[in-house]
Amino acid sequence: MALITLSRSHFYSSGLQTCRILTCLRKYLNPDNKKGKKIMCWGYFPLQGEQFRVNFHHAYCRKHYSEKRSKPCGVGGSMLFQIAAWDRFEQSNGYVDDQKFYKELNSFTSSEQVLKFVSTLETLSDAMAAAALYRISEVEGGQKIPKTVLENETFRALCFQFEYESTNLSDTGLVTALQALTGLHVDPQSKLLVNLMTECQNRLQQNHMTIHNLCILGECMIKLGNPNCAMLNEIILQLQCKKFQECTPEEIVAIYTLLQAAFGEVVPHQDFLDQLNNLSISLVYKFNPKITSQLLNVLVTLNQIRAFPLVVKLFIHSVRFVPHFTNEELIKVLEGFIHFGYSDKFFTQALEQHVSTCCFIMHADAISKVMQYCSKNLILSKPIFNAVAESFVYQTEIFSPVQISELIVPFGKLNYLPPNAPLFFRKLENTIRTRFNYFPPHILLNLLHSCTLIGRHPVNFMAKLFSPYFLQKLQAQELDLNRSSLAQLTQLYLTAVLECPFYRGPKMLPHYQVKSFLIPPYLLETPMDLQLYKTVSVGLIDLLEGKIYFASRVSTSYCYTVDIVIKLDEEGFVLPFTSDEDVYKRLALCIDDPKRFCLNSHNLLGKEVIKQRHLRLLGYEVIQIPYHEVDILRSRCEVVKYLKKKLFPHSYSLH
Repeated sequence: MALITLSRSHFYSSGLQTCRILTCLRKYLNPDNKKGKKIMCWGYFPLQGEQFRVNFHHAYCRKHYSEKRSKPCGVGGSMLFQIAAWDRFEQSNGYVDDQKFYKELNSFTSSEQVLKFVSTLETLSDAMAAAALYRISEVEGGQKIPKTVLENETFRALCFQFEYESTNLSDTGLVTALQALTGLHVDPQSKLLVNLMTECQNRLQQNHMTIHNLCILGECMIKLGNPNCAMLNEIILQLQCKKFQECTPEEIVAIYTLLQAAFGEVVPHQDFLDQLNNLSISLVYKFNPKITSQLLNVLVTLNQIRAFPLVVKLFIHSVRFVPHFTNEELIKVLEGFIHFGYSDKFFTQALEQHVSTCCFIMHADAISKVMQYCSKNLILSKPIFNAVAESFVYQTEIFSPVQISELIVPFGKLNYLPPNAPLFFRKLENTIRTRFNYFPPHILLNLLHSCTLIGRHPVNFMAKLFSPYFLQKLQAQELDLNRSSLAQLTQLYLTAVLECPFYRGPKMLPHYQVKSFLIPPYLLETPMDLQLYKTVSVGLIDLLEGKIYFASRVSTSYCYTVDIVIKLDEEGFVLPFTSDEDVYKRLALCIDDPKRFCLNSHNLLGKEVIKQRHLRLLGYEVIQIPYHEVDILRSRCEVVKYLKKKLFPHSYSLH
C-alpha cells in the first residue's frame, strides 16, 4: 500500500518514493520547461466550459528553505502541505488509526473541513487519501467544485500524488480515487484521469481485483460515459468467474448495483442474475436495513419478476426494520411493494405503528409513498389514514402539489373520511385555491375527482374544470385527451347534474363525454365477477321462474352499467324485462365481488359508492349482494331464500 507522507522530515528523505516525487516536481515545474508549465498550470476541472487556470506559488517552499538556511530551489512547495501545519506534525504519534480516521472523515459536511482535517495529518495511506477525495465528492453532491477547493494546496497535492504515483497505489486506493474524481467531474482527457485509467486497465488484465473494487471500477466506466466499453464487459466477465458463495452481502449488492447502472431493465446477462438471485435467497437473513432497501430498489429497476421468491423473502425480512428504516430506505422498500403488487399483513401492521408515531417527523416523500402503497394494494388502514390527515392539516406547506394529490386520492379511492374530515377538506380547499396554478392539470383532475367519490364535491372549482382553457391545458399536457381524463370529467359533470343542482357554471360539451365507465383503460366501475354472477342468476331463475324477468349488464343513459335489473309494476308484480309499459320501479342488483371492496374488508371502494349513489338519484332501488353473504350459502335453496329476502322482504308476487 502506498503512503502519502506530509511531514517535514519526509520532504528531505532520500527514499525512492520521495525522489520520484521530487524528480517529477523539478521536471514539470522547472521554469525552462514550457511543456511542464502548460501541464501543471492548467487545472483538471473545467469551469463553465472553460479551463480554470491555476498559478502555483512557491512561498511555502521558500519559507521552508529559509528556515533551514538553505538556498531555495525551483521545487513547487504548493505540491506539499502548508508549512504552518508542520509544527504540529512533529508532535504526532505517526500513522493514523484507520477506524478513527474514517469515522471523523464521515462527520464532515464540507470540502473545507475535509481538506483542513487531512492537512493536519502527518502520514496517511493511499486508501485514506482516496477516501478523503471521495468524501469531498460526496459533500459537493455532484455539483461544480468551488474555486476555493480547486486552489487549495492540500487538494492540489492529493491530485498530484495520485497522478504520478498511480503504479504504486493499492487496488482500493486506485479505484476509490478514480471513483472520487469521476464524481468531481474531472476532465476525462486530463493526465490525472488518463494515468489512473491506464493503471486500472493494467490491474484488470492481471485478473486479481476483488469483487468490491471491480464493481467500483465498473461504476466509474459508466459515469465516464462508456457503458459498452471493453473494460466494463471484462469487469462483468471477471465477476461471473468469482466464487459467490464466499461473497459478503455488501459485495452481492455491489454487483446488483453495477448491473442496474449498466443495463437498467434490459439485462443481457440474465443467467448471471438468476445465479445471483438464487444465492441471495440464502443470504437474506444477513441483510441490514440499508442492504435490504438497496436490493429491492435494484430488483425493481431490473424488473426481476422471475426473482419473486427472493422479493417475497425480502419483503418478509423488511418487517423487522420498519422502525429503523431511514426515509430514503423506506421509500425504496415501499416502491418494491408497489412495483411487484405485493402486500403483507405484518408489514402493514408495523407500518401503522411507525406512521402513527412518526408521521409528523417523516419526510413528505415518505408519507406520500406510504399512501401510494395503501392505494395500490387497496389497504384501508385507519391508523395510517388518520395520522396522514392530521399531518396534512398541520403541515400542509411541506407537501408539493403532486404529493398532495398522492395523499388525498387514496381517501376517495378507498372511500374513507377521517375523524377530522371538516377541517381536513377545508384545509385542502384553501390549499387548492391558493396554489391552483401550481397543480398540473391531470394531477388536479385526479385530486378533485377523488373528492367527488366520497361526496366532497369541488363545486367551487367545477367551473374551472369545465372551462375551455383547462381542457386545452389538459390536452396540451397529454398531447391528446385520453379516455381516463374524459371519464373523470364526465363523472364530475354527472355529479354536478345529479348532486349539485345549484351549479350554474359551464357545462361539459357532449363530444368530450364518454359513453360508458366500463370501457378500458380507466374503469370507473369494476367488471362483474362471472362466478358470483352465475350463482346469483341461477337463484333468480328459480325464484322468478324464468330468465325473462331480469337482464344483466344493462347500460344506462348516464354511462353506468348495472349488473342485474328487475322491473316491477305499481303493485309490486315482476314484469318481463322486455316490457316498457307499467314500469313503476327498477331494482338494480349490484353483484359485489372482493375486487369491489378494500383488501380484507367489507368497505366498498369509492367508485362503487358513487355509482350506487348516482343510481339511486336516477330512480333505481339499489340492492347490494356482496360476496361475503353469498359465499356462506351452502345450497341452491338457501340462495333462493336469500334472494327472496333481499328483493321482496315484505311480499312476493309474480305477474
